[in-house]
Amino acid sequence: MSQTARLTSVHPDTQVRSLEDQITELAAHISAATYRFLELIREFDERNSWAGPGLKSCAHWLNWKCGINLCAAREKVRVAHALKELPQISAAFRAGRVSYAKARAMTRVATPENEDYLMMIARHGTASHVERLVRLYRQVKRTEALKQENRHHELRELYFEHRRATPW
Repeated sequence: MSQTARLTSVHPDTQVRSLEDQITELAAHISAATYRFLELIREFDERNSWAGPGLKSCAHWLNWKCGINLCAAREKVRVAHALKELPQISAAFRAGRVSYAKARAMTRVATPENEDYLMMIARHGTASHVERLVRLYRQVKRTEALKQENRHHELRELYFEHRRATPW
């Protein structure tokens, strides 16, 4: 019998809790490391350190040097810059209390005014909950913007005057 099988049969609850603790602790370390990675990306981009022949952006540099898919690299650069203006999300992400998936979703709509609310959802919900909330929030904002545009459109008026040409 293997050592793992013996441990599991002797203390299955203790063994499972230990594994659970190790997994969640490592996930927090990964989130904290990802935050640091994004901090470095932001600084690298702000200094235009990526600029060189044939390179169009920091995302292209990440694609070339780090092997990150171009779409994912663009998202990392976007999130890196957004976190600079969002202290609560940044602090939670830096401490490993919020995953990259949650931080990425929140930074799509986060402002200093709604950061509290988004963090409450992130603390109590899954990444899927946060993604869904952000998707619905963006939908509402698009609908509001469309209504505003329609109101402006309805209020448009055209005035013209027809004058007779006067003979000279």
